[in-house]
Amino acid sequence: MSEPAIDYAAVFQALPGGVLLLTPRFMIADANEALLRRAGRERGQLIGRYLFDVFPDNPDDPDASGVRNLKASLERVLATGVRETMPLQRYDIEAPDRPGVFEERYWRPVNAPVLDAGGRVVLIVHRVEDVTEIVRAGALDRGGDRDRMEAELYTRARELQEVNERLRQAHAREREVVLALQEAMLPAPRPVGHHRAAVRYQPAVGALNVCGDWYDLAELPGDRMAVAVGDVVGHGLDAACVMGQLRSALSAATLAAGGPARALEVVGLYARSVDGAESTTAVQVIIDWTTHTIAYSSAGHPPPALLHPDGTVELLDRATDPPLGARPEHVDRPEAHAAFEDDAVLVLYTDGLIERRREDIDVGLARLADALTRHRRADPEELADALLAELLLPGGATDDTALVVIRL
Repeated sequence: MSEPAIDYAAVFQALPGGVLLLTPRFMIADANEALLRRAGRERGQLIGRYLFDVFPDNPDDPDASGVRNLKASLERVLATGVRETMPLQRYDIEAPDRPGVFEERYWRPVNAPVLDAGGRVVLIVHRVEDVTEIVRAGALDRGGDRDRMEAELYTRARELQEVNERLRQAHAREREVVLALQEAMLPAPRPVGHHRAAVRYQPAVGALNVCGDWYDLAELPGDRMAVAVGDVVGHGLDAACVMGQLRSALSAATLAAGGPARALEVVGLYARSVDGAESTTAVQVIIDWTTHTIAYSSAGHPPPALLHPDGTVELLDRATDPPLGARPEHVDRPEAHAAFEDDAVLVLYTDGLIERRREDIDVGLARLADALTRHRRADPEELADALLAELLLPGGATDDTALVVIRL
């Protein structure tokens, strides 16, 4: 006998903890029975209203910070798509039967995102545990000194809030340093012969998420150009420093090696001696306009996309091997070749452009191919802007994106 379908609306209402569903604009979309009981409100008093109109700060408490702290947490969840547990909060609420009179309340809030298939935050689950009675009971257990107990708990919660804020500010300063380092190491490229190229670097949203993505373009003897993109695992200053070392090493190896596979092989050996370089991915192509061919090799990186003049998109995926430093020695990396016609477009990128949470990478690759076909007549600068606008999430990505577009 088949199991009956689960009524998730009934489950939501039966949850023992108080839960609000909030829209990205912090409008109350739903509230369960436990929340209504704890807040002393009717459903009609909440649904469709702005959260902080329904639950404002206590106007008689000059130190009230509940609205500021909760709003800041919700905004971070909306920006990052990451769940956040808040420290103990004092957040008084208006007595339902006494307008203008606020009751002292203590809460433990948790804010969790609900994401759509594209990784966008469509709802925020705001769960609260009313711990007011626990605070008061703790005061009684300590000899009835309730005021002292509440003051101690509240002070510690405020201190934790302040520590968290200082940490966020420190990470924000680190982000500024990393972005400055990225900008110094990834300057706008000089003109490479008569060929038209555009580059972009889009940092991730959030103080902790600046990563080690890079790109590189270099003119080679003859009518040739070497182009590479790479992605260091990790975040912050360490990842950016590793990125700089590997980018420089690959640039040097390209000038001496006999092709992209050999250059990646040399850099892979070097990566084994660099802390933090494990599992770095990279792809390099060498474009030869004399023979109208592209030689390429990939170290675990998403495949470059070759847009032909007729609008078809070819993924250069016939020479993919493990990431740098993660393959056996004395085994040659694969290298493949693809032919192109005049006015074709070559696009190299990092995974931030195509990957989304809980989505197969093939969906992202198909989205990229569709965008390339629709914008195939755009010049490189316009095409680069269009790809970022269409493929990155509206609220910003949680991973960096490096992008190179070349009209062949």
